[in-house]
Amino acid sequence: MQTPDRYRLTFTHGRPGAGAATDEVVVERTASLGPGGNPVYCDPTGILRAEISPAGEVRMLASGGYQSPRPPSVEPLP
Repeated sequence: MQTPDRYRLTFTHGRPGAGAATDEVVVERTASLGPGGNPVYCDPTGILRAEISPAGEVRMLASGGYQSPRPPSVEPLP
């Protein structure tokens, strides 16, 4: 199975359901590997970093102090 070069991460804010707000960010694969040995993906700013396994499991990686991002949903992009 080939590892995708890009993913769309969708973050949900507020209460789950009809009133929840979402933000979408496209991340691209880097040459780095995360703590679990999977590729690290980042957004164009380099602030948002995520390790994504072939099974679609996401581990958010802090790129600075005081960050505690919630896990997003993930979708591979062509």
